[in-house]
Amino acid sequence: MKLNNPALSTKVLEQFGRPGQVSAGEAMTVEGTINKSAFLLLLVVVPATWVWGQVMRGSVDTAMPWMLGGVFGGFVTALVTIFKKEWSPITAPIYAALEGLAIGGLSAILEAQYHGIVLQAVGLTFGTLLCMLVAYRIGLIKVTDKFRMIVVGATGAIALMYLVTLGLAFFGITVPFIHESGTAGIIVSLVIVAVAALNLALDFDFIDQAVGVGAPKYVEWYAAFGLMVTLIWLYLEILRLLGKVRRR
Repeated sequence: MKLNNPALSTKVLEQFGRPGQVSAGEAMTVEGTINKSAFLLLLVVVPATWVWGQVMRGSVDTAMPWMLGGVFGGFVTALVTIFKKEWSPITAPIYAALEGLAIGGLSAILEAQYHGIVLQAVGLTFGTLLCMLVAYRIGLIKVTDKFRMIVVGATGAIALMYLVTLGLAFFGITVPFIHESGTAGIIVSLVIVAVAALNLALDFDFIDQAVGVGAPKYVEWYAAFGLMVTLIWLYLEILRLLGKVRRR
């Protein structure tokens, strides 16, 4: 099958191996990927809980360096993981722990402003994950070349929009609708949440294809890393959406 996403292209999958090239005991499995995804999720939750406690006790100044370290450290570690996939057994857990530091602080700050928002965001995130998994498994969502091209294109457009927004913010220019809590702002957030959710289908498809080509065991970590990136993005966008709704 031809893949249009460069990150998940046939050439990338061929780097992992071909069917029968790796022995059964050394090959990637779906079960192994699930186990590693659960472990990475735990590594997100533990530091997030610690930073959450710091913020809730009023120690925002103490928690802020950890939050900032998590944001920038997680970004750098993610880039290293993407370009050095064979390092993912080490870099993926580091990424998860760093992101936990950032997410824990941000979640606590928003929870202090809007009581109950974090529980709602967590519930919606995992509810979306379950629904997307079921839809993918029963064939309701089929990851075709056209589907993949649309989702990847939309994701790239969102990333570009955020970069432009960040750049303009340095000059005191605010882009309309991105952070506003009006109807247009909520619609923008809904679209972004939908695109993030559709990325889960790409993650599921990548796991299936990597298992199909007999990828080596370390790719379980890389696939789990990819799934964690999408889940964290989805959670943050849902949190942003709920915050906009609460501000209305």
